Amino acid sequence: KVKKMSSNPKIFKAQKLKGKTLAFRDVTIDDANFIFSLRMDSKKGRHLSQTSSDIRDQITWIENYANNDGEAYFIIENSEGLALGTIRIYDAQGDSFCWGSWILKDNAPISTAIESTLMMYSYAFEHLKFKKAHLDIRKDNHKVRKFHEFCGAWYVGETELDDLYEYNIEKFIELKKKTDMYLTESVVVER
Repeated sequence: KVKKMSSNPKIFKAQKLKGKTLAFRDVTIDDANFIFSLRMDSKKGRHLSQTSSDIRDQITWIENYANNDGEAYFIIENSEGLALGTIRIYDAQGDSFCWGSWILKDNAPISTAIESTLMMYSYAFEHLKFKKAHLDIRKDNHKVRKFHEFCGAWYVGETELDDLYEYNIEKFIELKKKTDMYLTESVVVER
């Protein structure tokens, strides 16, 4: 018998993604303190999965991440290389992906939210060739839910903890037209 190859897209790590004013760089052990500080912030961390209060657990998580495929975890940086936040793509299911671990520093420019979103979708849809996204947003995270709705995501259900949303490449194309000042081209990917 001939084994049929799967045509579903896969998530690959990239060393760097470059947008208009931001870059994403692959997370390393050296980022543990920065990530830990964001996740332990009581305001920012309340909508995330529970984090250990031991920095060594964050380091272990990053070591495991570096040795596994199927997700890409990035530090969001400005043009000077200053870390502004984190973002991650994971949970490929057929032609759909999920993204999250999206945390921005308090002093990040207001445009960081929309540009980082456009960059993530550009990477997933234009480079990795996914067709849609599935999102799980904590029920009490009203600000992020409203942001995803602004971007075109639609509600499809819920779990005990989360409201579930979907998004697709057509909505991304519409969003790109509305927000072209934030990302004029596709992101540049360095492997």
